[in-house]
Amino acid sequence: MRPTKIVKVGSLKHDEGYINQAAQILKSGGLVIIPTETVYGIAANMLNEKAIGRLSKIKQRPAIKPFSLHICKKESIDEFATDIPPAAYKLMDKFWPGPLTLILKSKNQNSIGMRMPDNEIAFKVISRSGVPVVCPSANISGKPAPINFGDAIKDLFGLVDFAIDAGNTRLAQESSVVDLTGLPLRLIREGAIKKEDIEAVVNKKTVLFICTGNSCRSVMASALLKKMLQEKNRSDVEVLSAGIMMLGGMGATEQTKEILKEEGMDVSTHLSQMVTKDMIDKSDIVLVMEKIHEEKILQAEPRAKNRVFLLKEFARMNNSLDIADPIGKSTEFYRSIFANIKQAVERIIDII
Repeated sequence: MRPTKIVKVGSLKHDEGYINQAAQILKSGGLVIIPTETVYGIAANMLNEKAIGRLSKIKQRPAIKPFSLHICKKESIDEFATDIPPAAYKLMDKFWPGPLTLILKSKNQNSIGMRMPDNEIAFKVISRSGVPVVCPSANISGKPAPINFGDAIKDLFGLVDFAIDAGNTRLAQESSVVDLTGLPLRLIREGAIKKEDIEAVVNKKTVLFICTGNSCRSVMASALLKKMLQEKNRSDVEVLSAGIMMLGGMGATEQTKEILKEEGMDVSTHLSQMVTKDMIDKSDIVLVMEKIHEEKILQAEPRAKNRVFLLKEFARMNNSLDIADPIGKSTEFYRSIFANIKQAVERIIDII
């Protein structure tokens, strides 16, 4: 048994060498104790069978029981998981980086736990290793997860190659674990994030309106829906709007502002934004104004197929389903477009 190399870190600015050393050992198949914001963990290269075998033996848990993956960028979720529901993206958007582990369907149709730690040391070690990293708590199975370095190293000295002492963990509590492999979701472990906070995020429906430039039609629709929800004292829906082609940071058109003001809505502070993959992924319903918008969205994110609808289609209106772009047209044309959108939104308010 070789002794574990222990380093104590304080100011990260002066400890970059230790971070790089830990990352290199991790990449090469070594085991490294690192701090996270929740508890101390044993980091290992998921692709190194020998490292995973050592880790299973140290933890005294069955080799067939997988370890959760710790990541440093949200995009990694698509590399390892599939059939990811909007609820997962909502939880990531709210709580990552942070003390929340999500159990998702893996590419081989089993399951995989994933988390993005909110600790700079862990984040840097994982990032610089350049490999997928699993990081179960630094304890033998059945014993308490360690919230300080002394407890972490107590039973593991000589069993791991490198250990970083950063004092007490910030939250001193394990991550909450949510199983999203089926519906309804299951809370496997209530940890640093409480059950009610998780449910509040998941139970809030997200509706995304999309037009071309996010300066008129989607602005009208989102403002109308927000107003109607407020009038019904409903806080269970998040309303977003975006465009498929636009110059970021532009405001609503003057005609849009004028018409909405007449209806008691102020969009003077609205700034247009380009639709992103994150917006689409976390939305339960994506409502577009024209068929071309639907095609563009599905081209960018095919997995959204069953969540994208033409607004008038979703509202079950039988006339022409496209809502024309009023840009460059008269104020009266704007008013006719607004009337169409208002009719559609009035129809969907009770559906959503």
